[in-house]
Amino acid sequence: METQLRRGERWNGLPLVATVFTGINALILLLVAFGNITDYNTNWSFVHGVLGMETTNFGQNPGVDLDPNVMWHAINYQPLQVAAYVGIIVAETTAAVILIIATLKWLRGFGKDTFRSARNWSNVGLLLVILIFGAGFIAIGGEWFQMWRSTTENGLDSALRYLTVASFALVFVNLPSERWGQTPQG
Repeated sequence: METQLRRGERWNGLPLVATVFTGINALILLLVAFGNITDYNTNWSFVHGVLGMETTNFGQNPGVDLDPNVMWHAINYQPLQVAAYVGIIVAETTAAVILIIATLKWLRGFGKDTFRSARNWSNVGLLLVILIFGAGFIAIGGEWFQMWRSTTENGLDSALRYLTVASFALVFVNLPSERWGQTPQG
């Protein structure tokens, strides 16, 4: 395939889109993980509040009008809260590293015009992002810990942004293209 592509054609099309989307996700997760590590206390306060359901309210007074039907979901045992927060940071850092590797593999793939490894790494990293923000923040945080009820500790909008960018990237990475050298199995 290398001889079939002219110099300018090598750097266009679906591989370029997949590279950019993978790189954007790598940057996002790198900054999110870096923020959680360097600004531990601010983000710890958020996780502590969500897991403890401190601002989950039924009425207009956070912490006062608590809904007894859902408050049993709260985790108030601090070692479990810390473990959850550290788990989030580890997952975000892992996703960032995987996506950085994937981006580098995409870039290297342009020289060889082969992208199988880049696609595989991207799939793993992007699915991890989707698990963190889709399952972790939206499903567990939003629904189980009722984060949607909080006016002060509600990370659903941010989680949805990260989930959307990762989902778009996952779609582009897995679209069929002659440039992949193979079509995805389906």
